[in-house]
Amino acid sequence: MKTSTELQRYSLNGETMGTRYTALFYAETELDTRTISHSLAGAVARVDQQMSTWKPDSDLNRLNTAPLQEWIAVPEELATVLSAALRVSRQSGGAFDIAIGDLIDAWGFGPGERSITELALDGLPAPTRRSTSTALIVDSQRNQVRKQAPLNLNLNGIAKGFGVDELARCLDRYGITRYLVGIDGEMRARGSKPDAQPWAVAMEKPCRGVREVMGVMELCDAAIATSGDYRHWVDVRGQSFAHTMNPATGAPLCNALAAVTVVSGSCMLADAWATALMVLGETQGPRLAQERAMDALFVVRDGSQFKEISIVGGQLQAQVQTR
Repeated sequence: MKTSTELQRYSLNGETMGTRYTALFYAETELDTRTISHSLAGAVARVDQQMSTWKPDSDLNRLNTAPLQEWIAVPEELATVLSAALRVSRQSGGAFDIAIGDLIDAWGFGPGERSITELALDGLPAPTRRSTSTALIVDSQRNQVRKQAPLNLNLNGIAKGFGVDELARCLDRYGITRYLVGIDGEMRARGSKPDAQPWAVAMEKPCRGVREVMGVMELCDAAIATSGDYRHWVDVRGQSFAHTMNPATGAPLCNALAAVTVVSGSCMLADAWATALMVLGETQGPRLAQERAMDALFVVRDGSQFKEISIVGGQLQAQVQTR
């Protein structure tokens, strides 16, 4: 068995999904990382090719343009993510909904050069509520999907987390047991560092235009994902609209939450639930997190300050005021 002094720190990274992936891990010295690096790049490339709305030939876009009432064969990974998305949608009362591609495009957050204008804002259609769970049927046993109504699916709220899980599974296959992998702010850790210390993940302060650390979260055999209103937004008529859509209103979020962070065993689920809780808002979000015994941190805008609501194992912790 290797001791901590015999383990070497490795760092691999590359481009994916319009951002970068990283893999930090400890393993035996003089490890040939070329094969591992190739496998990591391949893992996230497959996720991107299957689930991107920005690639016209992606499996997701092929599904979006497929005829209704026909079974469409999809890759196993895509079937897995679609099934998980529908499950979170049901459990969150529809707060997480992948059938919002039309809304995302209409507000200028999708592919192409479109941007929202005052004229376009006036012409946006009223939301039509339908259950994605009944409009989309996923057969995970046969890896096939059937649309029963027109749907424009968008997996931005879950695909990145699944990509992180794929990075983790890649390192698992190489027998690596001490790692921290991530895509942008979604991270997953296994084991601890050789000195028995957990992996430290910086929590970004939810302020637009600046990158500032608000705190640090320690991870060991867990994944973390954050949804917020401070990275992507548009300004129309002097008002800012964040990129996360509220399926109930057919418009971007309008609540006091600045960010929600979820810790889970799966980064895919942490990603989806961070979005769902963000949509539910500062009252319903913490309530559902408690009911489902989740680990979640809610950052609420309170004037010029922030208030943190922490849920650990479903238990409400003391609320903290921060600047």
